[in-house]
Amino acid sequence: MKWTPSQDQEGGEHVDPESKSHCNTQMDKKSFKCDTCGKEFRYNYKLNMHLRIHTGEKQYLCNTCGKSFRETKHLNEHLKIHTGEKPYSCETCGRSFRTSGNLKVHKRIHTGEKPYLCKNCGKSFCTMSLLKQHTTIHTDEKPYSCKTCGKAFKYESKLNVHLRIHTGERPYLCNTCGKRFSQTSALKSHVRIHTGERPFVCNTCGKGFTDSSNLLLHTRIHTGERPYVCKTCGKGFRSSSKLLLHTRIHTGERPYVCNTCGKGFRSSSKLLPHMRIHTDERPYVCNTCGKGFRINSKLLIHMKTHTSERPYVMKRACERPYLCSTCGKRFSQASTLKNHVRIHTGEKLYSCKTCGRAFKRNSVLKPHEYPHR
Repeated sequence: MKWTPSQDQEGGEHVDPESKSHCNTQMDKKSFKCDTCGKEFRYNYKLNMHLRIHTGEKQYLCNTCGKSFRETKHLNEHLKIHTGEKPYSCETCGRSFRTSGNLKVHKRIHTGEKPYLCKNCGKSFCTMSLLKQHTTIHTDEKPYSCKTCGKAFKYESKLNVHLRIHTGERPYLCNTCGKRFSQTSALKSHVRIHTGERPFVCNTCGKGFTDSSNLLLHTRIHTGERPYVCKTCGKGFRSSSKLLLHTRIHTGERPYVCNTCGKGFRSSSKLLPHMRIHTDERPYVCNTCGKGFRINSKLLIHMKTHTSERPYVMKRACERPYLCSTCGKRFSQASTLKNHVRIHTGEKLYSCKTCGRAFKRNSVLKPHEYPHR
């Protein structure tokens, strides 16, 4: 057979180097484009997965809690929350993780690696998500909004946790008592109730707490610090969450609405016990007689009937840590002290929407409003 330039010495077809380079370029080309945002993909199946972001399609369902996902890998990672499986272990400290990605990020604690740099201030971070969260400090941007109540968040992770207020999702289960939580941090603090662990101790009075945030709030009892101030009436609060609840007294906002009767509440903690009126759910059960209760505080009071303990006996001064600075009277609860202080200040926060009459306590306003309904 006669040799020609189109064949190599082995008798096969000769490939021009320039032609081969062109083929590689064609292989690298991203030919599948999203019509919505313009993002390009090399493979059609990658484009189809991406399109679910715009359509909101989540076809992979968790049979345990009902949460849905766009991809099977995200569902499989989620399932480990329910099973408790953590197959990826750190060789340095032995801590286990549900995903290899979380393990990889954790290892940076030991190595000190922080590859993600803020261009504004030069601060570095171990994950891209932490960098994105940080950059909002410079812009004060809150790009993640709740479609149900309109509340905005700097971080997508904070929005996802917030959404569980509306959906009622509580994926984190306590293996001891069966109680569920919307956040892992809340579950960790709760577990310490069963173990008795209180690692966060007040340097002033020695009282222990299950988490650092509760300790911080407690220390403000001793210091008198109330850094969160209401712009309407000037009242100060020890925590931002207490301030937020307080402002709804002035605005009348009740964002947490019962789907059954339409009644609104200022906080989710008030809505959840209310919903049990309709479902007759009584998750708090007395171990002695089996009687069930809708809220834990009612169970605690009931349990004292079996021990012959008198729950409403006058407490000693040392058991009444809340002091009125005006008259020196002591109280066992901060809420009782707040109500008492209004005697001296004359403050009346609760107003009737019909006649405008104001009251010091919400409990007095409610009976007043009833005839106007």
